[in-house]
Amino acid sequence: MESYVVSARKYRPLGFDEVVGQEHITTTLKNAIDNQKLAQALLFCGPRGVGKTTCARIVARLINGFEEKAEVNSLNIFELDAASNNSVDDIRNLIDQVRYPPQFGKYKVYIIDEVHMLSNAAFNAFLKTLEEPPPYAIFILATTEKHKVIPTILSRCQIFDFNRIQIQDISRQLKKIADRENVKTEEEALHLIAQKADGALRDALSIFDLMVTFSSGKGVTFQQVLANLHILDYDYYFKVVDSLLTQQHAGALLLLDEILRKGFDGHHFIVGLGAHLRDLLVAKDERTVYLLEVPDTIKKKYAEQARQVSDSLLLSWLNISSQCDINYKSSKNQRLTVELALMKMAHVQHLFQGQVLTASSPEAVKKK
Repeated sequence: MESYVVSARKYRPLGFDEVVGQEHITTTLKNAIDNQKLAQALLFCGPRGVGKTTCARIVARLINGFEEKAEVNSLNIFELDAASNNSVDDIRNLIDQVRYPPQFGKYKVYIIDEVHMLSNAAFNAFLKTLEEPPPYAIFILATTEKHKVIPTILSRCQIFDFNRIQIQDISRQLKKIADRENVKTEEEALHLIAQKADGALRDALSIFDLMVTFSSGKGVTFQQVLANLHILDYDYYFKVVDSLLTQQHAGALLLLDEILRKGFDGHHFIVGLGAHLRDLLVAKDERTVYLLEVPDTIKKKYAEQARQVSDSLLLSWLNISSQCDINYKSSKNQRLTVELALMKMAHVQHLFQGQVLTASSPEAVKKK
């Protein structure tokens, strides 16, 4: 049986054109290599799973002119994990290696991952070599926590800040991989996976592999993703808002009970409801609809429901849900806290109507 390779490794980009969502980085690096103006010390920083180490490997391969799968790469590219090699002795060994020119190609490339884990003494031992390396040495440092790297190291590096990858970009990449693997998918399912990945393509590919395994290759559906990742369906929030609009809290309380019986946390529900109300407010203006990070089919639902709710009512509901979120952890009866918030939302419209009636009463008109 052939050994299984996860998608994150199988579809790791081999060129800058395959890197997703980091065009500002890849364009700069490509131009620097083409014009032979690449700095000898680079710092790649950004969240996990966005392509820092991948871009470092691509740079190492391109500046040496190696083919995409050349076996001699290992003689020119040295990868060091600073989390487990963070002492002064480890850096001294690295400096000793730098003294020898490469056996193949033009450059020796040292990729130091999680560089913020180096001790202060190790950082200081590395300073001179980093500032004035031999002409054949390139240092590429990668970190998820730039603020932990000492300023003297930062000042010696060209800094590249990687972005979190946009949901739409992750979703498109997942679709490409699904097509290559002949796996049927639903757009909503891929979008949900991309949302759960929180900007990290590697995380998205790991979730995608999990879902493909669950479905035995038959196809990845929206309902399967909801069930496996324990995510609350959009429909629940639409139903809750519909119940609140009737000004009767019973329907909303019954939906909350159903959600809690499915194993979801009350805090998770109220945070999700707040996000849903925010999305409704965003959907009320055509200029801000693009801020909705949901599939196009769901955007239409938001637009339809947003037309039924006034801005002032949405803001009142948002305020109530926000207060519930703040008070939830300190409450001794957390379910009651959420139920009370729903009841307030259901009846807050009466207050608006009462204020309007009072303002238009004969007595109020006489005072005016």
